[in-house]
Amino acid sequence: MHPLDRPFWTALNTRQSHLARWNAAQTAVRIDADYGPFANAAPGHEGALAGLLSGPQDEIWLVEPEEVSAPGLVPKLTAPLVQMVSETPPPEADFAGIVPLDETHADQMAALAMATKPGPWGPKTRLYGQFYGIFDGTRLIAMAGERARPGEGWAEVSGVCTDPDYRGRGLARRLILRVMADLAARGDRAYLHSWAGNAGAIALYEQLGFAIRRPMVASVLTLG
Repeated sequence: MHPLDRPFWTALNTRQSHLARWNAAQTAVRIDADYGPFANAAPGHEGALAGLLSGPQDEIWLVEPEEVSAPGLVPKLTAPLVQMVSETPPPEADFAGIVPLDETHADQMAALAMATKPGPWGPKTRLYGQFYGIFDGTRLIAMAGERARPGEGWAEVSGVCTDPDYRGRGLARRLILRVMADLAARGDRAYLHSWAGNAGAIALYEQLGFAIRRPMVASVLTLG
């Protein structure tokens, strides 16, 4: 199995195992809920996923090649994704004005993520790795960072979002390239996910040297 076929399963069994929260039988796992809702089960043990949820308001996300169903859980959302990998060297970019984000920016990062919904965001999502932002005065208007590290040599670009008032200025492009520079410096190849229907985002990623590796599915499950 390629490490990107089940990226969170791979990540929680390797480089991000410190964030793994397993069931007693070690057949199902979710990431520390403060980081996000991502989870996985060993093949044939999907029923164990129900034991990972804390209550009816909780949810888990599975990013897999196929839709996931599990006994005892109901689907809240099923959405097609594309998984893209960096295939060519990224173009040159100007990093002027790009700022490393830290705990002093946590509230602004969360507000921007909630407003633009680049993906699940929790109290510690910003701690997956270094995030970068662009400001207009004191206002955070765009950011990007990283998320899953599924085995040696791979890291996911994530959390890419721009305030709607500032779109169309190439901010996301510059931020993605800044994150990719960090990944390359430590020997990681970048990959990412996009909603399959987001043609604009996919076109941007292709301009940055990404190519579609395979279709994926996001399955969001709850206790009902």
